[in-house]
Amino acid sequence: MASGKDSDRTLGYMTRKDTEVKLPRPTRVKNKTPAPVQITAEQILREARERQEAEIRPPKQKITDSTELSDYRLRRRKEFEDQIRRARWNIQVWMKYAQWEESQKDYARARSVWERAIEGDYRNHTLWLKYAEFEMKNKFVNSARNVWDRAVTLLPRVDQLWYKYIHMEEILGNIAGARQIFERWMDWSPDQQGWLSFIKFELRYNEIERARSIYERFVLCHPKVSAYIRYAKFEMKGGEVGRARNVYERATEKLADDEEAETLFVAFAEFEERCKEAERARFIYKFALDHIPKGRAEDLYRKFVAFEKQYGDKEGIEDAIVGKRRFQYEDEVRKNPLNYDSWFDYVRLEESVGNKDRIREIYERAIANVPPAEEKRYWQRYIYLWINYALYEEIETEDVERTRDVYRECLKLIPHSKFSFAKIWLLAAQFEIRQLNLTGARQILGNAIGKAPKDKIFKKYIEIELQLGNIDRCRKLYERYLEWSPENCYAWSKYAELERSLAETERARAIFELAISQPALDMPELLWKAYIDFEISEGELERTRALYERLLDRTKHYKVWVSFAKFEASAAEEEDEKDEDQEEEDAIEHKKDCIRRAREIFDRANTYYKDSMPELKEERATLLEDWLNMEKSFGKLGDVTLVKSKQPKKLKKRKPITRDDGSTEFEEYNDYLFPEESQTTNLKILEAAMKWKKQKVTASEDYD
Repeated sequence: MASGKDSDRTLGYMTRKDTEVKLPRPTRVKNKTPAPVQITAEQILREARERQEAEIRPPKQKITDSTELSDYRLRRRKEFEDQIRRARWNIQVWMKYAQWEESQKDYARARSVWERAIEGDYRNHTLWLKYAEFEMKNKFVNSARNVWDRAVTLLPRVDQLWYKYIHMEEILGNIAGARQIFERWMDWSPDQQGWLSFIKFELRYNEIERARSIYERFVLCHPKVSAYIRYAKFEMKGGEVGRARNVYERATEKLADDEEAETLFVAFAEFEERCKEAERARFIYKFALDHIPKGRAEDLYRKFVAFEKQYGDKEGIEDAIVGKRRFQYEDEVRKNPLNYDSWFDYVRLEESVGNKDRIREIYERAIANVPPAEEKRYWQRYIYLWINYALYEEIETEDVERTRDVYRECLKLIPHSKFSFAKIWLLAAQFEIRQLNLTGARQILGNAIGKAPKDKIFKKYIEIELQLGNIDRCRKLYERYLEWSPENCYAWSKYAELERSLAETERARAIFELAISQPALDMPELLWKAYIDFEISEGELERTRALYERLLDRTKHYKVWVSFAKFEASAAEEEDEKDEDQEEEDAIEHKKDCIRRAREIFDRANTYYKDSMPELKEERATLLEDWLNMEKSFGKLGDVTLVKSKQPKKLKKRKPITRDDGSTEFEEYNDYLFPEESQTTNLKILEAAMKWKKQKVTASEDYD
């Protein structure tokens, strides 16, 4: 007996092992080389098609007598009835059943099938169409009328039923009946196509008055622009210009505020244009442009420009073009009022026209769009609207008070605590100066320094006072400038330059001393250079040397050493210029003394770089190059060999560089080998050779 693990009650006396499907073991392909003859997919498909068996079709049945025919009909009717019982909702079954009865010439039974189908689903208009087509095809006219009548009564919103019904009556020549059906249909207020079909029907039989009355009912049922335009075109086609104009006028009274009013006005204007009424058309265009919103009048503007080009004079054409461009700018600023470039273009357009009130209105609308964020980058374009507005009022309209108000409102609007615009302050002050109001200009610049001090404002204010000759005011302004920005080397230099121009040497020197004692400076090298140039121009050589020494205490840059050495070398020339009558020997001695000093400075610089900054090889090499050039410039008094013995050798080396992706590449760079380094290198080579020799001797002794 099988164990409980292998047995199952549902399997009877069989075990699970007996019921397992044993599949053949997959054969292993040993030879995987391609076959000599390859078979394509096309050949496989062709063979499969050739080997297909022929389709099995039932044999054709031939009916020889009435008994067999009755049996065949009974069997087919039973099949259809069974299908209907299984799927009563399936319309195709009903239609096949009715069409089969029709093919058997049993029209009463076919009609019965159609009636049963409609009773089940009378809302399906396809059934009504097929039913009526059956009656019409077999020339049962009254039955077809009955079917159509019932269909349009039950489904009056299906336009196809009405069209088919009317078409049948018109084919039969029953025009009055077709008209009556149209009237029944119009009571249901169909869409525009239904009304237009009725109108076309009447026009086919030349019933103009009837068509006109239908148009009147049509525009009452569908008071739309397209309906009125069709009505007007109908009257125009009949030559009734007065009636057509009356239709357009009624339409403009009722639909002036409609969304499609633009189309109506364009059609009305084109109608007047065809009637050679150019003034009427122009009036219609202008009336439309005044009443239709700018966003919906694009086509209207285009038509108006074309009309003016054809019928208008030069002034009219220009007005039309300006109006079109004005419409475009209005649309742009309506979509994005913060697009200041559009406002600039709009203002430029209005300025070309020259209407002052209109220009002011656009400027006022533009400056009303204040940037939402208090960040300077959002205000940089906006502020030019105020500038252009003020310049327009000053130059074009010559209205001084209005210009002053524009500047005042602009300065009041800017959040000076967060950012400011020096340009506005300066333009306002310059405007007051042009009006000879010096007190007002000083007041504006004083407010600027108090609320939003800037370099540009200080410079311009000092320049104005300097031109007026107010030296004390300039000094006070420089003091305020340096209190606000003590690190500004430009301000210190200009202040000292002012005192020097006034021959106040001690004041200028004191200002320079105060400047270089500041803990932080933005460009100290310019300040020191200005101080040194000042002392040189005053002929104070000892002070200049002291300044260079103080500068070298702060920085040991090679340019400072070179400048100091060049100063010492040039001192000899200056002395020669001063003492032209000095004896020649004394002059040569003095020149040698200056050259010696220059060499000492270069030697100090070289020693500093050699001992303290050996890694700055390139700066040291540049320094020696400048020293060599200077020695050459001394002529006979120069000693080139003194520098050449210290000149380095220029070497090209490569160093590895690691990229972002982890790869390594080598880059060439210039290195310098100085004489003291080459001696050290030679000693190292000798030490390495001696060490290698000792190792070799020791190894040979061990071997022995």
